[in-house]
Amino acid sequence: MTVTFRLAGTDDAPALSKLGAATFTETFGHLYDPSDLATFLLNHDEANWRQELADPGFAVLLAVDEDGEAVGYAKVGPPHLPFEPRGVAVELRQLYLLEPFQGQGLADQMMQWVIDEAEKRGGNDLYLSVFTENHKARKFYERWGFVAEGRYAFMVGSHADEDIVMRRPL
Repeated sequence: MTVTFRLAGTDDAPALSKLGAATFTETFGHLYDPSDLATFLLNHDEANWRQELADPGFAVLLAVDEDGEAVGYAKVGPPHLPFEPRGVAVELRQLYLLEPFQGQGLADQMMQWVIDEAEKRGGNDLYLSVFTENHKARKFYERWGFVAEGRYAFMVGSHADEDIVMRRPL
């Protein structure tokens, strides 16, 4: 399966809305009551994506398969996590790949783009949030030099999970 990368634009809002909901559900959907999951997935509606894609504070790298279908994405933007930045901070908001595309080195290519983008934005540190029980993701981020900074409650509908805030110096 050949995958290429490109920057997403506002015309990609429908595809990212679908992909954002699909990847979150694929990864975490089994953990939540359907009503909590449905409430959370409203964050991935097309209007929200279109607004972020039009905002220069955000950048989204889109992974596209040979049929032109979006199969993964990485989004960076201004910090919104509950932490005290040490300097200029950039946040990795999301990095997801559909399961059939995992294990091919694509996430590493996406993470390199994230780091390069954070450096272009003048960041001193790159932050992200990861579910405490997502050991695969935590191991991936640790391999890229991220360290735990703290924990907070991540809400999915009315359900609270514990997430870890991680930081990587740039």
